[in-house]
Amino acid sequence: MTKSNLTQRIETTILASLIYDEEYIRKVLPFIQEEYFADFKEKTIFKVISHYVEKYNGTPNVESISIDLQKVSLSEEQYRDAFEYLSELETYVPKVDSQWLLDETEKWCKDRAIYNAILDGIHIIEGKSKNQTAEAIPAILTDALSVSFDTHIGHDYIEQSEERYEFYHTKEDKIPFDLDFFNRITKGGLPNKTLNICLAGTGVGKSLFMCHVAASTLMQNKNVLYITLEMSEKKVAERVDANLMNITLDDLHDLPRRMFESRVSKIQKKTTGRLIVKEYPTATAHCGHFRALHDELLLKKAFRPDIIFVDYINICASQRFRYGSNVR
Repeated sequence: MTKSNLTQRIETTILASLIYDEEYIRKVLPFIQEEYFADFKEKTIFKVISHYVEKYNGTPNVESISIDLQKVSLSEEQYRDAFEYLSELETYVPKVDSQWLLDETEKWCKDRAIYNAILDGIHIIEGKSKNQTAEAIPAILTDALSVSFDTHIGHDYIEQSEERYEFYHTKEDKIPFDLDFFNRITKGGLPNKTLNICLAGTGVGKSLFMCHVAASTLMQNKNVLYITLEMSEKKVAERVDANLMNITLDDLHDLPRRMFESRVSKIQKKTTGRLIVKEYPTATAHCGHFRALHDELLLKKAFRPDIIFVDYINICASQRFRYGSNVR
């Protein structure tokens, strides 16, 4: 069997299963896109099936699909091809393992998403796209690579009690503070994949606190990304210098070059972590810029942060709404 025949068989099996297997259609339909089908007749039939399920919340049969096909704007040849293909589906009832079919459908969706993303990237590079530039290519590929089936439908309190017990007794990986009181409050530090917000009044020392925690995290052999929309990059680094060298800012400015270089060298020997400080103008950067910065650092410097500081969220821009737009 050739690769093209294999692809055709998988697509035919997918479409047939969307007609005959209600459980399958509930699991996969939200993740399948019409652009994944390269063949026009298969794409047309999928659109009809998808529209039927969305409207009637049930699985269609061949008769209803054939009637709906007549309502689609198709040429005579396109309608004939689609109708003949649908007739073949009527006689083809897939006899495959349900889990195998689910896995193969997910793999097919990933392959098609990546293939389409590469084609989009080529069109952008060749200047054929009017709406996107080359800067959009990494995001397009990232979205394609992240395609997956999320079949989790919630936690069953009774049936999954064993999993819950294991969760209670699993030691969570945390980044500890160098302040005992904060470690007591947080039960050992900051957990991974969490959002932690420092609240305080104006001039109390929020930035000073974050610079202190950033310096402490760096000395734990962690990679730290500090995004600032208020202070300059060198001002943030200045506070980290004073913290790690255990001197005042005034003494830091009076420090001779040789002594400064010696202390920086000692700090470098004490940690394998890295600290990157990135400055953005106030109210101009949003999470899209931060995501692009993360990807760029990973690509150009092989830098993957263990913790990210944003100083501070109130002066970030919104990715969803433009500045000055009327938002209710």
